[in-house]
Amino acid sequence: MKKFFLLYLLLLSVVISAQEEENPILQELTATVINAQTDFPLQSVHVINLNQVIGTITDQKGNFSIQAAVNDTLYLTYLGFKAQKVRVTNDMFSIADTKIALTELAFALEEVVVTPYQLTGYLEIDVKNLPVNNAYQYSISGLNKSYEAGSKNPSAVTKVLGAILNPADLLRNLFGKKPKQMRKLQKIKQDDNIRDLLASKFDRATLTELLQLEKVDIEDILNNCNYSKSFIQTANDLQILDAISSCYEDYKAVNKGNGS
Repeated sequence: MKKFFLLYLLLLSVVISAQEEENPILQELTATVINAQTDFPLQSVHVINLNQVIGTITDQKGNFSIQAAVNDTLYLTYLGFKAQKVRVTNDMFSIADTKIALTELAFALEEVVVTPYQLTGYLEIDVKNLPVNNAYQYSISGLNKSYEAGSKNPSAVTKVLGAILNPADLLRNLFGKKPKQMRKLQKIKQDDNIRDLLASKFDRATLTELLQLEKVDIEDILNNCNYSKSFIQTANDLQILDAISSCYEDYKAVNKGNGS
């Protein structure tokens, strides 16, 4: 009987731990962000709770307040400073003057060489001097979409045909193995502070932290969802997020249509 009782307690503790992990106890966390070199407070630092997918910014005194649970990860970014991740501990809730220090980045201005296109002012001549985009667009009669597939070679054509003929398989390969990351998409889009931050970013660093994806994964998703290389290279992080979200909605629609 004693063994059964111990087994019951063990199972009960496992269930409670699982519930706490799925539904963590959130508390209000207050802290101050300072410059590691000067100890001066930093205003307008973006603070994101990567686990809860919520964000905020510091006030004039460097203070911020955010909902968090023990073991959550805070991601702090500020222009000219190294981004930092901070694991939330019990002490951070009990200590009134918790400080988080950010380190300045040292930017070295390198010589920039501008290569002119040797423009003459005559349209017919100047057009010939402009660089040519070597990315080929493939299209099939009857379809209203074109597909960018890079250089002109047999594998590029095969890639395009695969995307057209097997869209369900393509999308499953992209998103099927990343369910937790993709479930965050909607939460990210609903937080104004995070959206404002992503709209000002072009390096994908914050996006990779939020979605827990590598930069190469993001580029692969967009490339296979028929976004041009120009868009992938020049869009801000918010536009990239919206593009991934749109592609993921297609994936869910395909899965729903297949009854899965």
